[in-house]
Amino acid sequence: MTQLTIITDPRVEAVFANYPDWVGDKMQFLRALVIETAKELPEITVLEESLKWGEPSFLTKYGSTLRMDWKKKTPNQYQMYFKCTSRLVETFKTVFGDLFEYEKNRAIVFQRNQEVPIGELKQCIRATLLYHRVKGDITLGM
Repeated sequence: MTQLTIITDPRVEAVFANYPDWVGDKMQFLRALVIETAKELPEITVLEESLKWGEPSFLTKYGSTLRMDWKKKTPNQYQMYFKCTSRLVETFKTVFGDLFEYEKNRAIVFQRNQEVPIGELKQCIRATLLYHRVKGDITLGM
């Protein structure tokens, strides 16, 4: 694992603290997966954690923005969002098929009681954190 510097906007903690209890744990789990995955990538030395559109988001020097959130309008779901103009979700669909539930070309959707496929999700996170380095690869290095 590499030495990773995490730059966190203090407002991020407030967003995590305001999620309903059940989803707060799920969101913290996703957050931990992003950080764990970043630490495993020697190319990444800095991970920026901030708010984009009021949602916790992550960005690296070589990556595309990765966001996550829970919405009141879909109370039993939470999502991980990707830049819709990238090839990320399209590639996840090609590589993993229906292992994940998708929202068009912008998100992976998780259900409240769903078991998250950790290994596969970490591959999606890795491709996102390194997107500008792997976008020439047909499967984004997955």
